[in-house]
Amino acid sequence: MDLRQYFRRIREIESNMPDAHVFVTSLETPDGGKPGVVTEVPREVAAKMITEGRALLSTKAEKEQFLEDQKAARAAAQRSELAQRLQVTVVTESEASRAGNPPDPTQRPAAKK
Repeated sequence: MDLRQYFRRIREIESNMPDAHVFVTSLETPDGGKPGVVTEVPREVAAKMITEGRALLSTKAEKEQFLEDQKAARAAAQRSELAQRLQVTVVTESEASRAGNPPDPTQRPAAKK
């Protein structure tokens, strides 16, 4: 492919993208690219990937599924973080009654005989 054509095609594809960031779905490539992976990328990167045949613009359904998956992953990460910070102490009734009258730290316990 002629370099002029290559960059002209990139600019042409990029000019047809209204948003600064777009969603692309990867295609299977000979160098190990996995098909069907949705990613949000800058318009310039998307145009280059489409020109090189490594991706296509995602459909509306693919975008919605991607955003839903991201939302679920974010919620799971927040729950995990909260679970690590959450501490629970089980107090028996006798411990609770003792906690109501804590010993005075300034007085020494009586010596045993």
